[in-house]
Amino acid sequence: MSVEGTWDLTIATPIGRIKPVLELRRVGRELTGTAYGAGEEVPLSDVTVDGDRLTWKQSITKPLRLNLAFAVTVDGETLTGTSRAGRLPASKVTGRRRAAP
Repeated sequence: MSVEGTWDLTIATPIGRIKPVLELRRVGRELTGTAYGAGEEVPLSDVTVDGDRLTWKQSITKPLRLNLAFAVTVDGETLTGTSRAGRLPASKVTGRRRAAP
């Protein structure tokens, strides 16, 4: 399954909705990515696809310094799942892939 492309995400956090943009691309056999939001650009790590399940990790500094772990299920052009920051409760994540230009 292909997950490459640009995804518009919505993360429902305890401090409100955050709407980052996720870019996923394949470099050789490796899947890499970058997240954009809250005025920062952060690389993704440990990007893995297993069937329809996509997982990755990223560190952010805004609005708080956190290490996030995402686990989502991809269904065509949409995704749903969760984001966890350490021991904090999981936040719901939804997303839609942008149409290719």
